[in-house]
Order: sequence, then C-alpha cells, then structure tokens
Amino acid sequence: MIRKLLWFSNQDLDVDKILKRIVDEDYMFTDFSSISVEGRSFLKKCLYRKVMCSLIANMLNHPFLKWLPDEDDIEELCVMLKSISFANSNNANGDMESYFLVRPECKADVPKTRFKPKVGKTLSERRWNAAFDKDGRLDIAAVLRRIQRGGVHPLIKGAVWEFLLGCYDPNSTTEERENLRKKRREQYNSWKEQCKKIVPIIGTGKFAMTPLVDEDGEPVENNGVVEPESDAKSDKKVIQWKLSLHQIGLDVVRTDRALVFYENEANQATLWDVLAVYIWVDDDIGYVQGMNDICSPMVILLKDEADAFWCFEHAMRRVRENFRSNATSMGVQTQLGILSQVMRVVDPKLHQHLEGLDGGEYLFAIRMLMVLFRREFSFVDALYLWEVMWAMEYNPNMFSDYASNGSHEVVATKLSRKVLQQYGKYERKNVKIGRTDQKSLLAVFLVAGVLETKNKKLLNEAKGLDDVAQIMGDITGSLDAKKALTEALKIHKKYLNKARSG
Repeated sequence: MIRKLLWFSNQDLDVDKILKRIVDEDYMFTDFSSISVEGRSFLKKCLYRKVMCSLIANMLNHPFLKWLPDEDDIEELCVMLKSISFANSNNANGDMESYFLVRPECKADVPKTRFKPKVGKTLSERRWNAAFDKDGRLDIAAVLRRIQRGGVHPLIKGAVWEFLLGCYDPNSTTEERENLRKKRREQYNSWKEQCKKIVPIIGTGKFAMTPLVDEDGEPVENNGVVEPESDAKSDKKVIQWKLSLHQIGLDVVRTDRALVFYENEANQATLWDVLAVYIWVDDDIGYVQGMNDICSPMVILLKDEADAFWCFEHAMRRVRENFRSNATSMGVQTQLGILSQVMRVVDPKLHQHLEGLDGGEYLFAIRMLMVLFRREFSFVDALYLWEVMWAMEYNPNMFSDYASNGSHEVVATKLSRKVLQQYGKYERKNVKIGRTDQKSLLAVFLVAGVLETKNKKLLNEAKGLDDVAQIMGDITGSLDAKKALTEALKIHKKYLNKARSG
C-alpha cells in the first residue's frame, strides 16, 4: 500500500482539477478563477505530501485508495492552503472587502478590518448546510460552537442572523419556516402599503430629506413630496410619524457611506423604507438616531426587504429600551447603572477615579451601548462582534417567548447537558447559577473590558471628563473584536465570583 501511495504521490497531478474539487469543500475557495498562479504552485507542493495523497485520491476516485478521509484530513489540507494568495487581493483583508466593498476615496478613512474567516473555526456555508437534518431542523448547539470560535462567513450571515435573533425556531422544519416567512412578508407589505397611502414616496426608490409637515401636521411647501389629497385631519400618530421621516432621510445618507452598496440611491431608499415602516408599527418610542446603524447591516445582508425588516425588528427587541427617552431620563441609563455597578466590583480604584472626575455615571459609554459598538469597529468587525455576542447570549426559548410576545428569561433550573449546549456560552453560565439579572448584558461587560484595557491610561492621564472622552474616543478602529469578547467574558466571570463572595 505504501508503495502505491508513493507511486501516486510522484505522478503529475492535475492541480486545476483538484482545485475545482476543493472549491466545493470549503468556503475559502468560493471563486476558483481568483486563485493565483503562485497559489496553485504552492498547492502542488502541498499535494505531494503523503498524508494529503489519501484525501486527493479519494476526491478523484482513484482506484488504489478507497477509504474516506476524516474531518482532520480535510481541516489539515485547508489549513495548509490558507496562505494561498488571491489574484485580486492587494492586502490581507481583500477577501472581506470583496463582500463589503469600500469606495476607493474612503479607504484611507475607514478603520482597519481585523476579522478574517478561519478554516476550522469560522462557520462556513458547507458547515451551515450540514447542520440541518433532512426535514430542515437545525443543530443549533453545533452552530453556536462554530460562531463562538470564529464568527460567520459573509455568504451566510443573513440566514444565520435570522436564527441568532430568534426570527426562526431551530426546531422548525423547512416547510414551517417558509410558511412563516411568507406570512411575515405579507404582513410587512401590508404595513408598507398603509404607509404609502399616507406618504406616496415610500416604495418608489426615493426618500425624503426635508420636513413633510409642521408641528401642527400642515404640509410644508416645496418639500419635493406630493401629499395625497385628504379632508381628514391627521391624528397625532400620523403627524409624529411624518415629522420623523425627514430625520431618517438625513441619517440614511450618513449611514455606512464608505460602502459602495450605499452609492446606489435605491439601496438608501430601502433602508429609509424599512425604518419608516418600523416606526409606523412601533410608534411608542419612535425614531431615534442610531436605529439606522442597527438596521443597515440587515438591509445589506438580506436581499428581501421584508426579511431585512423582520431581522431588524428582532434585533431591536434586544436594544429597544436603550432608545427610549424623555425629558428626565434615557433608556440606556439602566445599562449605564449596571456598568457602574460592575466597575465598582471588578475595579474599585478605576471606578473611584472616574467618580472623582464626575464620570461615575459613565455617560461616555452611551454610544457604545446604543449602537452596539458600530462606531468603534470597522463594518466587518462590528458584524463579527454582533454575531458572536448573539451566539454567546443565545437562549433556545427565544423564539417561543417572542412568538408569545414575552421576553426570554433565564430560568433557574437544572437542565441536562444536551439542553445546556443549546444555550450560548454567556447565557449558559447565567442559567447554571440562576442569575436572572444578567440577561442580554454582554455589551455592558464589553464596555467594562474596554475600560480595563485602558485602566493605566485613564488613571494616569485623565484629569477631567474631556480627557476620559478623548481616551475612549481614541479606541475607534484600534480594538480587536475577538480580544474584546474574551476580556468581556473574563470580566463577567470576575464580577460573578466577587458578587457571590461579597
């Protein structure tokens, strides 16, 4: 057998043919034509290794070797190939930029992207498809493990996010999900038609950037929007909604403007439409700046506008209260209060120093919590941060609780190991110890982790709140999402241990 293996390894291998087969095996090689000559040369050298010959022979149905390669063989081959250079890559992030293209004139101004898909860690399209059984039920435990190790590949982010955010039950069948998707699309289109009857520009590929009405609901002249004729006086809900539409438009043109995707006015209009319909449906809080930053990735990742709306709507269920505000308070103050409590326990010296600077309310962290670190990371890294956070906070009861208009709670009860594996890493720890007050607070521990990394700088250089704001502002574009998440989990563990012993 060894002699046959050596014979095979000395043959003139058809590298192109092998590459085409490998393209189907792993997400790294989604575009065969983009693999450079140097990459193919490197591959050929790799393929002459005896350990790899068994895999290649099986791929090509070679008559001498019929055993199936195990997962380790496939992983080893792909790890060997991860340094292949791609013809169209001018930098280490070329692959990511091909999915979220940045306008050439903006490249120098956008934060550096650190996230790169890693074989054996990142959830690939192949792994994602393999996680469904024949009826379409998802092995959510396996998916969570992958995401927590290395995020999600861009090709499948939208589909994966729908599960992470509780849009769909992993125990549902393909048919059940398609029926629900159809029902939701019909509902969204019905709401959109209601809006269109009031403001006809909705759904036309255009959007408003100037006020449509004044405070009394009277149309503003020369705003470029044709108002439908009506004798009925608009009620308070309609007036408030109309007053928000131009503000959404002003924010839309500023949203992710470095991305080529938003050079197209129709894509900007889709973002405007989704936000307009959302605040029509959820008029309790209305539109608040920052919602556009949460919504934008959904519009980019999900081709169907209605699907993007529902993904955004479920994401907002997690952060909705942060946007609630009135004359005396802000919704995000609850999380700021928890942050203050956490810092008092895990780093009393730093907390005391910030309090002495009148920064004990941690108002400098408002933006981080409101828009989930969108401004602190590059676009790609922010998406990676979100999906790993959602995976870590995942609760298998989320879909059923959302469906019943409830809010998923941590249940203090003894669960089997198999059931516990269906919880995210962060949520699982809370379930084990019965902490019902730590739900969806990983973002708070992320901020605490960032403060810890800047501990010495804040203690030594911050002489006032302006210094604190400057130091925290300097982290933009310099944070590593993976390291930030690791630090957040350490802070969470430290906090729980000290809280228990205290």
